[in-house]
Amino acid sequence: MILSGPLIIESGETGDLSGSVGLYDNKEVIQGMNPIAKMVYYLGDVNCHQLSHRSYEYNNNQMPFCARDVGIFVGLAIGFIGSLGRKMELTLPIVILCLLPIGLDGTIQLVTEYESTNPKRVITGLIAGIVTGIALKIIADSLDRN
Repeated sequence: MILSGPLIIESGETGDLSGSVGLYDNKEVIQGMNPIAKMVYYLGDVNCHQLSHRSYEYNNNQMPFCARDVGIFVGLAIGFIGSLGRKMELTLPIVILCLLPIGLDGTIQLVTEYESTNPKRVITGLIAGIVTGIALKIIADSLDRN
């Protein structure tokens, strides 16, 4: 639903959704959407800053989540689904190695003048999401055994 968000509403309906995390700051725009889009865009609005220059746009609509979040969500799905039916193991060094790119990219951007690009945000999000998806599958398997 996140990826199809801009396609399930009229072209040009979102405008610039830039806002703050934890705030419902695009209520006027979201209230006019169909129920499915309303749910997806509401979740994006309160959980993501949705800065327009850090978000992809198509169908003349901004995506409900920023590029990094989209990478994380896609990575979670890839990691979890890819590990189904397999015995997966993760070591702490592998987890750290996979989380390092997103940590460095975000932190350097936060404390310096460096501005990451959307492709870098998607890639670092994908890497972090994949390892997290695998970790969630491992945790689910361990809970299932108990």
